[in-house]
Amino acid sequence: MAQQIRLEVVTPNGAAVSEDVDIVNAPGYGGDFGVLANHAPFLSTIKIGILSYERGQKRENLMISGGFCEVSNNTITFLVESAEFGKQIDVSRAMKAKERAEKRLAEAAQHSESINRTRAEAALQRALARLKAANVN
Repeated sequence: MAQQIRLEVVTPNGAAVSEDVDIVNAPGYGGDFGVLANHAPFLSTIKIGILSYERGQKRENLMISGGFCEVSNNTITFLVESAEFGKQIDVSRAMKAKERAEKRLAEAAQHSESINRTRAEAALQRALARLKAANVN
């Protein structure tokens, strides 16, 4: 058996994941990165996107929205705002959120004062990440 790294994903609501895995792939602000067992220590900021990990033949996808990551002592810890397993995502709700965010961004492009472009962009990124985590193209 290959060496494993301990994965901890923690949200304000508690631990979402706590298990030994073979590999972790995550969305960092400096670009996506992968971590295997015995990785050198580092810190990274995390953006909205897909955190995936594998253990044997099993692969899991989580939609995560922003936070921090630390690799140290063969453990990778994510402190994130939220984490949702792809298989638990309500796809119809995510599609509706995507459509709402796209509509708000279109309105913002027409210089609507009441639309907060940054919030609409973040909502769109979350909706797209949820759909990707749920394997919806």
